[in-house]
Amino acid sequence: MQTSLRGRDFISDLDFSKEEIDTVLDVAWDLKMKRALGIPHPILRDKVLAMIFFFSSTRTRGSFEAGMAQLGGHAAFIESRTTQISHGDTEREMGEIYGRYFDGIAIRHVDFGIGNRYLNYVAEASRAPVLNMQCEIYHPHQCLADLMTIMEKKGRDLRGKKIVVSWAYASSYLKPISVPQSLILQMPRFGMDVVLAHPPEFPLMPEIMDQAREMARKYHTGFEVMDDMQAACEDADVIYAKSWGPLLTTQDPEEGKRLQDQYKNWYVDEALLAKAKDDVIYMHPLPADRDIEVASAVLDGPNSVVFDEAENRLHAQKAVMALTMS
Repeated sequence: MQTSLRGRDFISDLDFSKEEIDTVLDVAWDLKMKRALGIPHPILRDKVLAMIFFFSSTRTRGSFEAGMAQLGGHAAFIESRTTQISHGDTEREMGEIYGRYFDGIAIRHVDFGIGNRYLNYVAEASRAPVLNMQCEIYHPHQCLADLMTIMEKKGRDLRGKKIVVSWAYASSYLKPISVPQSLILQMPRFGMDVVLAHPPEFPLMPEIMDQAREMARKYHTGFEVMDDMQAACEDADVIYAKSWGPLLTTQDPEEGKRLQDQYKNWYVDEALLAKAKDDVIYMHPLPADRDIEVASAVLDGPNSVVFDEAENRLHAQKAVMALTMS
């Protein structure tokens, strides 16, 4: 167990070593057990977390806020547009001042080319740890919950298990690319063979792809990129299929929507699941576009673990907060 996480930022998935992620998971399962048994665990009594949101949230806000309360502390919800951030407070000021008011600063900022830089500038100025609630590059706490869920369903030894990280069609809006990027960085470290599937216009960031290939080499796992969702899902142990925008191809919403609408057949239904192993699990960070991105029969079906996955956001984030803010 690694015990050197106090005061550490968690912005990129690779900020914590593989061994440190193992520690986070051990703590997450312990806190999950205590929650199930009703055992109080006020590890962060009198600690306060600032939660700064530049982007809407359901699970992220709820899980961080509930988690801090269960740990004996308090979370302050701060919507950026209701603060002086919109009138001149810089990253330096937010880091310097909130780092003195609060014991941790959690930020969600997914604007392309802006969010990750914002988090890092705040972290440079803050004496308190900065936690990434999602930026345009990474969604590390979601990925921790995903990893925790896969291990609960498939066992802690994931070597040789195949995870398909696939694009899927959605009509609502051009979603960030941070979820698939975090998955392809983290899963090879735990022995999973990764197959990334997407249409040609929906690539991930080249530097993230390079890092993912390096992780696969380091941990001796498979890493493959395909442009055929159906073929990718053959014999999969895990299908993690969700939409993301063609953000490296175009920043224009209308052009992005036109590109997206060309691939309505990238859809998760029971026929797609049938290509995978019998005990395949379907994952999605939610919200999903029901019967557009994924069939309700799959989302609510026996192979879906989306609600266990959502619950594990709470436990994984509590572990990170307990380890970094205590």
